[in-house]
Amino acid sequence: MNQLILHNYPLSPFSEKIRSMLGYTKIPWQSANTREAPPRPILEQLAGGYRKVPVAQIGADIFCDTRTISAEIAAMANMPELIVENADAECQAFVEEVEQKMFFATLACSMSFKLNKKVLRTLSVLDVAQMMWDRIKMGRNATVKMAGLKTSKAILQAYLEDLENQLSRDFIFGNGPSIADFAAYHSLWFYRDLAEKSEINKYHNINRWMDRIKQFGHGKELELDPPLALEIARNNEPRPIEEAFKDDPMIGKQVLIAPSDYAQTASQGTLVGSKPHGWIIARQEPSLGTVHVHFPRHGFTLTPV
Repeated sequence: MNQLILHNYPLSPFSEKIRSMLGYTKIPWQSANTREAPPRPILEQLAGGYRKVPVAQIGADIFCDTRTISAEIAAMANMPELIVENADAECQAFVEEVEQKMFFATLACSMSFKLNKKVLRTLSVLDVAQMMWDRIKMGRNATVKMAGLKTSKAILQAYLEDLENQLSRDFIFGNGPSIADFAAYHSLWFYRDLAEKSEINKYHNINRWMDRIKQFGHGKELELDPPLALEIARNNEPRPIEEAFKDDPMIGKQVLIAPSDYAQTASQGTLVGSKPHGWIIARQEPSLGTVHVHFPRHGFTLTPV
């Protein structure tokens, strides 16, 4: 069986969410490093226009967005608590809040000299300039806008105080981790462990909780030369799609699927699967053959070509 491949880069917060989840589930996986900003020629062949990171791959099946990747990991590990849609309304609302409003507020407050030093260890000054220009362009059309620094600081402080009070147990919603813990962890990992912002030190419950998740590590990780991911896709067929997921009038038609919040570049393909919480499109790549690309419904739009 093909192992899960995670296309990611070290400083990516959402990649850290998935890496921590892989550590918790102890699923063996392969890490294929990608650039911090386009062009990403390998991912473009696998996922089309989709430009967020991370992207997961199993053979010729490509999984976009951490919601879809988390569900795939949950199925592999038989841990349904890692699927957002399995959570109750309170947990789902919490995940939505921390991965949108709180994520952007935390990133806005994370600028620091120590973070800059870490960035410049892995990127050239030109790479940093290109990444910043890319993020500016990406934000212009985003439906989710980053608040100013003063507002972001107020949002983050209120969030930290609420989370500190909520963490009366080992994890956010119980004695064991759920999708809420991994959703909340990655932006605070960026703030505490990468930016090394001392303001978080006084929140003892949060730091103990973060340390528990950090102890999961990243699991059984093997480095993969990124071009080999293309070879793996080329040498495999997408897995079969259940008949129950083919009952949609758009099946067999060309569609565009794109994020509805930011980085809204679309991927185009033939709709071959329509699940309660996701879509699957088939893409034909001359160098690969057929790949199936999986998207969540939440936070994405589908339009006919």
